[in-house]
Amino acid sequence: MMNIQFQSITVNEITLNVASAGDLEGEPIILLHGFPEFWYGWRKQIEPLAKAGYHVIIPDQRGYNQSDKPIGRRAYQLDELRDDLVGLIESIGKGKVTVMGHDWGGAVAWHLATTHPELIKRLITINIPHPAVFPKVLLTSPMQWIRSSYMAFFQLPEIPERFLEAGDFSYMSEALKMSSNPGTFTEADLELYEASWRQPGAMTAMLNWYRGMPQSIKSMDLDVEVTVPTKMIWGVGDHFLSTKLAKESQTLLRNGEGVFIGGATHWVHLEQPELVNQHILSFIK
Repeated sequence: MMNIQFQSITVNEITLNVASAGDLEGEPIILLHGFPEFWYGWRKQIEPLAKAGYHVIIPDQRGYNQSDKPIGRRAYQLDELRDDLVGLIESIGKGKVTVMGHDWGGAVAWHLATTHPELIKRLITINIPHPAVFPKVLLTSPMQWIRSSYMAFFQLPEIPERFLEAGDFSYMSEALKMSSNPGTFTEADLELYEASWRQPGAMTAMLNWYRGMPQSIKSMDLDVEVTVPTKMIWGVGDHFLSTKLAKESQTLLRNGEGVFIGGATHWVHLEQPELVNQHILSFIK
């Protein structure tokens, strides 16, 4: 990858480790990673976006890698995660920004778009439904219940941590490889992920994103439309999330579109980066 700079930025009473690349005077685009990644999860998007003239900004979200890890599940409710992003946008000081999120990062981006649309120029989500859609689809899709069963396991105290940390995080590494196309995650990639998982308090903090979800959904407006220009990108072979979630999310877009990519999984931006990057660049241009 090209030269990447790092800085610590204090927002919402915590400090985030933030990676950045590209022209500091370029239009800012914030990339939000999901579970169980960190800024490195966007390794195949950083250079193309920076070379296109954008200022690429990628925080380790709270609880991950080098960022602060506040205690307790309440610290990981969507409003708190969104407010981290609000603070980051304000620290940039350039008004509206483009925000792109994958997995949990996309959930934060969706929530920002529905509660603070004045901060977003464009929204891009990758294999993550609008958070309000999830409970609706669960009511009518037994298969999605099965796919989401791991989320119920993650609600338990302490046991998930011991399970995921066992054998030098062997289950975590295997889960990434088994849920993606062959070769998506190299051994060198996994070594970097494992180093981030070993940070003190990281595993509990990462799981607290899931543990904060029930209360987040209870407080969410389930019928709010997304008014900002939106592009949804979805790998149809997602092992965790059905395309029904994507289609239902599209009904909440007032100014948006979705693209489904075959031969790809939940990790479509790493498996077919050239195609995904083309979609991203054509949309934000």
